[in-house]
Amino acid sequence: MAASTSLATEVSGLTKHYGEVLAVDDISFQVSQGELFGFLGPNGAGKTTTINMLTGLARPDAGTIRISGIDCTRNPKAAQHLVGTVPDESNLYPELTGFENLCFCAALYGMRKNERQTRARELLDTFGLTDAADRKFAGYSKGMKRKLTFAAGIIHKPPILFLDEPTTGIDVASARQVRQIIAELHRHGTTIFLTTHYIEEAERLCERIAFIVNGRIVRTDRTADLLKPVKGKNVLLLSISDAGANLSKEMASAFPEYQFQSTASGQVRVESSEPVNVGTLIRFLEERGIQVTEARRHLPSLEDIFVQVTGIEAGLMMKEKEKAGGGGNQ
Repeated sequence: MAASTSLATEVSGLTKHYGEVLAVDDISFQVSQGELFGFLGPNGAGKTTTINMLTGLARPDAGTIRISGIDCTRNPKAAQHLVGTVPDESNLYPELTGFENLCFCAALYGMRKNERQTRARELLDTFGLTDAADRKFAGYSKGMKRKLTFAAGIIHKPPILFLDEPTTGIDVASARQVRQIIAELHRHGTTIFLTTHYIEEAERLCERIAFIVNGRIVRTDRTADLLKPVKGKNVLLLSISDAGANLSKEMASAFPEYQFQSTASGQVRVESSEPVNVGTLIRFLEERGIQVTEARRHLPSLEDIFVQVTGIEAGLMMKEKEKAGGGGNQ
């Protein structure tokens, strides 16, 4: 049966081992033409392995890959002209200048000299790198390197773009600029496959999201549909002095109109379809000798859905952000 050309990417039964480690476990998904599709999961979930197979940097042990209807399972370069890739680590040359790197990448795609020089200057301007055009890539800051790597990935104006953790470890201003460029490319019809462990980034950018954990896709849905269960919910987070106290059952009995959950970080999460009476809850706890050190309202988000579906505490993802440099949380 012929593949549908309305699909930019079709993956079926994709599996990859590294020795005894099962990195990607029999995953299947489709990305439509013009869609911005997010692959969301913690570090080590299988995101980079998946994108490496899609872009021909790793061979799958099993499964099939089609890019715009072209079977790339055995010949990963068959659709290379249609695809741009921004890897998680830079693949540019440290001894070349920013301008030279972009021109070299453009030449690999068969672009003529005048065309590639014009396009290189255009992208240097877009990414705010014009003043660094004649500096060697080795002397660029981390944020500048990330932006030039992104520019190299779109030098040939590919209709399909694979982005692996595009804002990880870079400064807030650079991350914001990269996200704006991603959104602009999407508005102009580019199909984008984006891996990230920044929940806010996925919620902000992606039309549809797959949650991947331990190499398996555990949920795929439109972002709007994922968020439906938490729309209209009122959530309060209470930080308490006795972090070991599990008060959920006692509080649920006293306040049946609310739902309570004790979190691993020593907080009590209060959820209700109606506004939560903070003062009453604080008095209840203080009468039992427990001090509330902080009470803050929480706007339910994709983070809540991710925790429910995967069982992974949001705190784990936050720690990964801090290790990576925090570029994705603004």
